[in-house]
Amino acid sequence: MTVSVQREDFDPAAEQAAMLDGRVDVGGIVSFIGLVRDFSDGRGVGALTLEHYPGMTERMLEKIEAEARDRFDVQATRIVHRYGRMAPGERIVLVLAASAHRGEAFRACEFLIDWLKTKAPFWKVEDTDSGAEWVEARDSDDDATARWENGELG
Repeated sequence: MTVSVQREDFDPAAEQAAMLDGRVDVGGIVSFIGLVRDFSDGRGVGALTLEHYPGMTERMLEKIEAEARDRFDVQATRIVHRYGRMAPGERIVLVLAASAHRGEAFRACEFLIDWLKTKAPFWKVEDTDSGAEWVEARDSDDDATARWENGELG
């Protein structure tokens, strides 16, 4: 399984080991782990809640992962994305990309996280100092995705 959407935490080392089990065609692995911050736009954050539509979310993550495999020469990828309520410091997302050479793994990992930020159907609510606030899309995330779509990256 290359994509998991789950409430429970994950073990990055165990995920990497499972992805590589029995493989000897990999020369490099790039990983990204996203964490809950205790701040956002100058406000304190006590928790982050991620909501999603089961089934739809997994299908979209599988499409994003397939797009990365089409674009980059990777031997393996893995996406683990959590949902539910998480406290600052908790892990939210893991992206792994493995390839024969580091360059493809770096590009694939960056592509995957950029597309997850803008195309994955998750909705975020932050518990801030001033109450619960829905998280809006950031222009910088949209700009990163546009660079992939316009062929400026990859």
